[in-house]
Amino acid sequence: MRSGLIAKKMGMTRVFTDSGDHVPVTVLQVDNCQVVAVRDEEKDGYSALQLGVGTAKVKRVSKAMRGHFAKANVEPKRKLVEFRVSADALVDVGAEIIPSHFADGQFVDVTGTSIGKGFAGAMKRHNFAGLRASHGVSISHRSHGSTGQCQDPGKVFKGKKMAGHLGAKRVTVQSQRILSTDDDRGLILVQGAVPGSKNGWVTIKDSVKRKLPGDLPFPAALRASADDTPAAEAAAPESEAPASDEKE
Repeated sequence: MRSGLIAKKMGMTRVFTDSGDHVPVTVLQVDNCQVVAVRDEEKDGYSALQLGVGTAKVKRVSKAMRGHFAKANVEPKRKLVEFRVSADALVDVGAEIIPSHFADGQFVDVTGTSIGKGFAGAMKRHNFAGLRASHGVSISHRSHGSTGQCQDPGKVFKGKKMAGHLGAKRVTVQSQRILSTDDDRGLILVQGAVPGSKNGWVTIKDSVKRKLPGDLPFPAALRASADDTPAAEAAAPESEAPASDEKE
């Protein structure tokens, strides 16, 4: 089981296919998603990765969290999320996971906080049909009707669908298709709509109901650093210079 990603919802647009059809997509931005902490079976009792994205002002970070980020040698992050992973999918602290962690055409599950709509009636909240528009119904056309029973049991059961607060809760949309990724700009295009408002945080994980491609990067797609350059390649120009001088 691989780690997921944290992204910011930038909004929606459309992409045209080769046949001329347009596909609605949601643009998600991955802003320097780094591993902040690693949880392992031996020390914590479970395997997980704590990821952080964005940049937070130091004055707005608590002293405890400053020490947490300093231990990981990363800049303070705006958002932290922990992803459960298998023991062989752990990644070193400080590594940056890039959008190509997900393959084009792959299906993912996207989780976010839905847009809050405040207090809503039963028709808007639960898709009730409402009362009749005429013949005896007056004023209460959009009411939800009776909520209880007779003398026995004489109460309203807990969980009854009624008017109340709508939205502003955790929502997961499953089996969303990845249209394309861009590592240079840190963008992921997901077909269709995802939960949340603009500039809201969402998490992206491999779909639990769809078969995954066999060529996915494991344990993760990481950004290559300058230190990863092989020593032989770095020393190649220096070894060629003395050889040319001897020929002269």
